[in-house]
Amino acid sequence: MPPFLLAPAALMVNALVFGLSWWPFRQLQALGLHPMWTTSLTYLLVIVVLVLHQPNGWRGFFKHPGLLLLMVAAGMANVGFNWAVTVGDVVRAILLFYLMPAWAVLLAWPVLAEKPSAGSLFRLALALVGVVVVLKTPGSVWPVPSSAADWLALMGGFCFALTNVMLRKLQDVSGSARMLAMFGGGALMSTSAALLGMNLGVVSAPPPLALPWVLGVLAMSAVWLLANFALQYGASRLSSSTTCIIMLSEVVFATVSSVLMGAGTLTLNTLLGGALILLASLLAVLSFGKRR
Repeated sequence: MPPFLLAPAALMVNALVFGLSWWPFRQLQALGLHPMWTTSLTYLLVIVVLVLHQPNGWRGFFKHPGLLLLMVAAGMANVGFNWAVTVGDVVRAILLFYLMPAWAVLLAWPVLAEKPSAGSLFRLALALVGVVVVLKTPGSVWPVPSSAADWLALMGGFCFALTNVMLRKLQDVSGSARMLAMFGGGALMSTSAALLGMNLGVVSAPPPLALPWVLGVLAMSAVWLLANFALQYGASRLSSSTTCIIMLSEVVFATVSSVLMGAGTLTLNTLLGGALILLASLLAVLSFGKRR
């Protein structure tokens, strides 16, 4: 492969991994392992590898209290997304999750002191109209979330937007500290959600040790690490706007794969609303690229 294609290809690998992540979560759930336990175990294994690779990463973590908010935001983003794509319609969940650029407009004001411009407000309105179209169903009077998966996807997208805003706020913090905060948050929040869910009767206890699900968790941990390193490699060599545009292909991978495998549906509302949400995301990316 020509050298100039390595960085874009690395980002495509990352987008492919996360776009198809709904499938192994569902396979492990069929083996009795709830997506919250899958996320918890997977991220704990990743943290072990990261600490062994960069044992001093935690030093920067304790010097910057803002990393605590990054930890919570990244963790809840994982809780929302991983749970939503496992129990709900994958296409609908990922589109609601990608309302993230709209949330970012609102969050950047109090966190980064970035007042929304006329263009950002337009993109916010465009994305919200898209969500209304996606949520509106023939049987509902108002376009409101109709399932737990909808609420989880919306919550996950909001927390993902907060994660990105906090990454910008903490851009001077070492990358190892930020990475440990994000993966640590994924492990902590998913474990907490799993334990709370068990008490409420909505999350089942982990099944007895069995080779199939143990191998699945190990494989997912390895793939997550590969995807993370691919993201770091590609994002460090391309502009932020180019990176974000390529990463939007995750929506395509998730949509096509879930529709082909019967885990998602493409209604007219979903297509129209999704187009508006993705257009808002693309306009946000292009706007950010111009500012740079």
